Amino acid sequence: MKIELIKNRISSEQYEVLVNEKIAELRPAQEKAVKKGLLEGKNLLVCTPTASGKTLIAELACFKAVFERKGKAVYIVPLKALASEKYNDFKRKYGKKAKIALSIGDSDSSDSYLANYDVIITTSEKLDSLIRHKISWLPEIKVVVVDEVHLLNDAKRGPTLEIILTILKHLLKKAQIIALSATIGNPKELAEWLDAELVEDDWRPVKLEKGVYFGGEIEFH
Repeated sequence: MKIELIKNRISSEQYEVLVNEKIAELRPAQEKAVKKGLLEGKNLLVCTPTASGKTLIAELACFKAVFERKGKAVYIVPLKALASEKYNDFKRKYGKKAKIALSIGDSDSSDSYLANYDVIITTSEKLDSLIRHKISWLPEIKVVVVDEVHLLNDAKRGPTLEIILTILKHLLKKAQIIALSATIGNPKELAEWLDAELVEDDWRPVKLEKGVYFGGEIEFH
C-alpha cells in the first residue's frame, strides 16, 4: 500500500514526517493494521516478527490522536533503556511538532509536568506509580501503546502490566489500545481480552535462516 493512499486519513504534520523519513510504502503488517481499523481508533494486537514495522503502527495511532487534538498518547515499554531509545527516536522525528516526554524516574513522584505533554513514554512500573498518584491528566489519554505485550506472562513484570491494562480498560473505555509483540503463544485469547483486532504476519525485512557453526564454518539448514 502506497503511503499516498492514507494521506487524507492522517494529519498533514504526520504525513510530512513520513515523507521526511522516506517512507513511501507500508509494510505488510502496517497495511493489515490500517485495514483492520488502525486509523479509526480500533484496538489492535499486532503479532509480527522483529523489524517488521510495528513501531510505525503505534506511531500512526499516537500522533493521529495528538495532531487531531483528540488527546494524549502513552507508550509503555518494559525497560528504561528502551524507553530512552523510543524517546530519542520520537523526539528526532516529531519534536518540532509535538511535546514528547520521557517518564522513567522516581516512582514516588507524580511528575505533574507531564500534564503539558502530548506523548509520554514510560515503563509499566512508572505508569503504575503515576496512576496511584491519581494524575489529573489520565482522562486525556486517547491512545495506549503496549510494547512487548507478551511480558504479561513474565513472572516479574507481568502482574504490574496486567493490573495497569485492567485499570486503563476500565477507566478509559474509549481509548485505543495498540499492543505489540514478536512472540505470543496465545494471540487469539489475548486479542479477545483486549477487545482487539488481531494483526498477524510473518514478513520480515531479512530472511531468517537457521544454521550450525562448527570449525569456523556455518552450515545452513
